Amino acid sequence: MDDNRVRTDVLVTADLELVEVNKTYQTRRGTVEALKDVNLSIGRGEFISLVGRSGCGKTTLLRILSGLLPPSSGSVRAGEQSIWKGANRDDEALKRFGMVFQDANLFPWFTVAENIALPLKLRGTGKKARTARAVELCRQVGLSGFEGAYPRELSGGMRQRAAIARALSYRPSILLMDEPFGALDALTRDKMNLELQAIHAAAGATVVFVTHSITEAVFLADRVVLLTPRPGRLRSITSVSLPRPRSLETQSSAQFQDIVRELRIQLDEET
Repeated sequence: MDDNRVRTDVLVTADLELVEVNKTYQTRRGTVEALKDVNLSIGRGEFISLVGRSGCGKTTLLRILSGLLPPSSGSVRAGEQSIWKGANRDDEALKRFGMVFQDANLFPWFTVAENIALPLKLRGTGKKARTARAVELCRQVGLSGFEGAYPRELSGGMRQRAAIARALSYRPSILLMDEPFGALDALTRDKMNLELQAIHAAAGATVVFVTHSITEAVFLADRVVLLTPRPGRLRSITSVSLPRPRSLETQSSAQFQDIVRELRIQLDEET
């Protein structure tokens, strides 16, 4: 099968599955179709990047997956559990999920360790266990020595590392990321991409990553999903068979450049 054809087959070890998902909004100007007939199966431990032009429905799709926005029709499953039953979400199914946004959204009055451990505190985990987990995650994301620092004392990249650590605190098996590095400078973003790759390898979580950067999408992903302009449909699904771990030098390889070029051609065709 051509990698650039839309695949609707269900993976044997599917961790997330969307079947005929549609989303419409009612506005003062009438009905707006945000997503139309989206079919996608994501394998356990797979890293998926979602790309497309602004307004194509990337964030809408992520919000549906995260339980923040119900689909108008279609089914969304995490393993054997349906995330949505009509307009009602299944909070039990969503316990497996972690979420990282473009803004780190750290509480300024909490230290780094306290921010990271907060989801565990809300789940009733004892102080000793959650402190140990926060220290462990600080080491994993490169924040050792900053456990007692406050968000105002951190750089933008460090705050995002803390936000990722917080999302990983309760060991979610699915991690949803909405342009988490979009506000960072180019050098910091490159470093965060390298670190996220290592975190993904260590955690083994399934990742769905929204980005406007095709280069970033290809560098991180096992597959890149390209959405059409509104209404968002699956334009293509492109496999990225580049070996891991990937370094910044990977981006200079002919295979990497070929994938990026093909995706840019497809994106231009959607103008």
